[in-house]
Amino acid sequence: MKKLDQDDMKRQNRSTVFQIIKQHQPISRAAIAKQTGMSPTTVSRIIAEFSDEGYVVDMEEQASAGRGRKSTLIRLREHSVLSVGVQIDREFGMLAIVDVQGNVMTSTSFAREPGEAAETTARRIGGKLTELVEGSGMDRCRLVGLGIGVPGIVNVEDGTVRLSVQLGWREVGLAGMITETTGLPVVVDNELKLKGLAEQLRGAAQGSSRTVLLGFGHGVGSALIRRGEIYRGATNSAGEIAHMMMNPQGMMCDCGNVGCLQTFITIPSLLSEARKMEPIDTFGELFEQWQSGKRWASFLLEQALVYMAMTVNNVVSMYNPDRVIVSGEMIDPYPEIYEALVDLCRTKYIWEPLRGTFSISRSDLARHGVLIGSGLVAQNVYFQLN
Repeated sequence: MKKLDQDDMKRQNRSTVFQIIKQHQPISRAAIAKQTGMSPTTVSRIIAEFSDEGYVVDMEEQASAGRGRKSTLIRLREHSVLSVGVQIDREFGMLAIVDVQGNVMTSTSFAREPGEAAETTARRIGGKLTELVEGSGMDRCRLVGLGIGVPGIVNVEDGTVRLSVQLGWREVGLAGMITETTGLPVVVDNELKLKGLAEQLRGAAQGSSRTVLLGFGHGVGSALIRRGEIYRGATNSAGEIAHMMMNPQGMMCDCGNVGCLQTFITIPSLLSEARKMEPIDTFGELFEQWQSGKRWASFLLEQALVYMAMTVNNVVSMYNPDRVIVSGEMIDPYPEIYEALVDLCRTKYIWEPLRGTFSISRSDLARHGVLIGSGLVAQNVYFQLN
């Protein structure tokens, strides 16, 4: 393990104080010292640095318990720290400028071709960021970094996408490409892990000590957030449930195996089956056929719902969370699918000893979750390095 020198310790302390203020503001210097174990002198020095740099402001005072003396409270200055959050998916990309509270100040999107080369996507991101900044009249120098969420397995240390079946990428040095096109420091992570962090800070996971986020859409995946930290596993592949084998006699998967979970409950697999009956182009059209009572559509979606409920049961049995959040293109726009899934979980598919031990809900952040999470992580990395 690397031994920390004085500069490392200083950066670590600054990052810790920044996180405490962000999560508990307004907060006094004494409370920060108590939570971090730092000396009051160290805390005051860091707060003075943040104040000089324009990150924090003093606000109204509160009486100290028992003595009647007042202590000044600290909060972050709005819009003092700005970053870029990016989501790259199979057929689209999104960018947003995110402030220190996780508010999306402005956003844009772009279409991308399935299987599009990473270099092409990187150039699109660079161009869209320029449009976004110029269109908002913002000073680009205020941006401290850029975070990117992608489906698949990511090496967060160097920003390499090790494998993304949805994007068709393997061993892609994405962080370096984006830094070259934007000039910003870049952090890359799995999109569901970033969305889970955003839910913990701003969404449906607030107050939870152990949350599982499930995503059902063009892919399927999960993320476990425990006491505000992502559980990554040995290679940052924890939560890659898409390739759990559900049926050894099942359909071939893109990964080369058979019967993987994603062959039963992702949008591409469902549309592939639907087109055997009718020329269906979108999941929305399949949903409409289900709503109209078409027998074949009912079979497809009801079978998918069964596998989704089984997935909830499996992750609850593995992780024993107090909260489960379901999200994605198959859930967020379709409350009827969410309600049907919850009903199956409550009545049939959750192991009896675990019923009532967790809550299940939809995402509070929906389409902006990955953007918020990636933007906030970019800010965290900035404070760890400065």
